[in-house]
Amino acid sequence: MLTLASRLDVMNRLGRAMADATRSRILLELMSGPGYTGKLAADLDLTRTNVSNHLACLRGCGIVVAVPEGRATRYEISDPHITRAIESLLGVVLAVDDGAPCLDAACVEPGCCPGEDADGSGVTSAGLPATRAFERTGERN
Repeated sequence: MLTLASRLDVMNRLGRAMADATRSRILLELMSGPGYTGKLAADLDLTRTNVSNHLACLRGCGIVVAVPEGRATRYEISDPHITRAIESLLGVVLAVDDGAPCLDAACVEPGCCPGEDADGSGVTSAGLPATRAFERTGERN
């Protein structure tokens, strides 16, 4: 039985779905149109099992729906509002303090906590300003 989710529930479901890099990659692929487990696995260089598990999570969050097609299953984003919301998020400009330590000591997400402002100069070990703006222009990785 389908139910309407509260605003807080919607935020939690979207956050959970996009908190994982693999799920985010799958969502970006599905934004361009429906997909199939095998094709998504090949396109994203993942195993079918991995993709299937992440699709199950996205389905559980209500973000993706599965449409049976004979022996295959087509996956697509469940609502065009979700696609538009993700497109809007991709256009956001974020100010990131590269010198600040990550709040999650167990963080292993690539690019989450790059460089450090160890000497207090305001420049990271990569030679970049410790605070800089990143703009997502909609290109896909």
